[in-house]
Amino acid sequence: MGTSYNITYFDPQQRDYKSSVDSLLVIVNQSINNYDPESEVSRFNKGAGSFQFVLPYLSAPTKKALEVAQSSDGAFDPTVMPLVYAWGFGSKKDKPIPTKAQIDSIKAFVGFEKVQWSAAQITKTDPRVQLDFGGIGQGYGADVITGFLKSKGIKNMLVELGGEGMACGINLKSGKPWEIGILDPDSKQDSLFFKAYVKLQDKSFTTSGNYFNYRVIDGKKYSHTIDPKTGYQAERAILSASVFAADAITADAWATAFMVMGHEKAMEVLKSHLELDVLFIYNTADGVKTFATAGMSSLIEIKEK
Repeated sequence: MGTSYNITYFDPQQRDYKSSVDSLLVIVNQSINNYDPESEVSRFNKGAGSFQFVLPYLSAPTKKALEVAQSSDGAFDPTVMPLVYAWGFGSKKDKPIPTKAQIDSIKAFVGFEKVQWSAAQITKTDPRVQLDFGGIGQGYGADVITGFLKSKGIKNMLVELGGEGMACGINLKSGKPWEIGILDPDSKQDSLFFKAYVKLQDKSFTTSGNYFNYRVIDGKKYSHTIDPKTGYQAERAILSASVFAADAITADAWATAFMVMGHEKAMEVLKSHLELDVLFIYNTADGVKTFATAGMSSLIEIKEK
């Protein structure tokens, strides 16, 4: 997945599951990794019509991706990959800025409604449609790891995969809930500092932001957050969206959706999604502000510079 993972768990039997976790992630990659030409999702993308599930790790993320796409009115869309690649975010990073004609031609085969899921297969109505799990793959991987460790009787753990993950039980070393840091959007890759600390117990966590993944062409910054409806960058005041939910794949997908729609619309959407909690960091005329849902406000400590 092009990232690292960190797992802390408490086991009275002192069992070491590192090799098992690595093996699980290999299989997950064989299902949902777009950079592997032989993965299941790559074979679906290159084919036409229906694709029968073989490995056990393509069905669940496809179903979840389509559910969040519909609930977010397409702000999160797993078919957006051709647009993301057109803007140079993918294997070919030196591509020129796409023209309006190119964007319009690609938009003709972008849209989650062009993919249908069933328990046995996924089907696309246009052979050019491609699925991309970059927006939820790490969250899903963290859920798979968490599920595996739970099956072994592990109750207290912190699973983090590329910044997404799950906090279960408590940190037995401190006897308190797990605590994670939320990066300050002003951070640089060689100088990281945190805007907030969050206490978590039996909740997943994920953060989406544009502070690292962008291109600069002729002095202008182009973020990797593409609005599937317009085909262009989602230029919003929101700087990062941290989402907390029952599982990491849900949090991961909604964090992407909120970055696309912006914090103002996201606050309205949250009124009908009480299962989600968030911390938004966004720009205003008076400087950087934060917003946290009521369910998290007492668990979040904001750090001022």
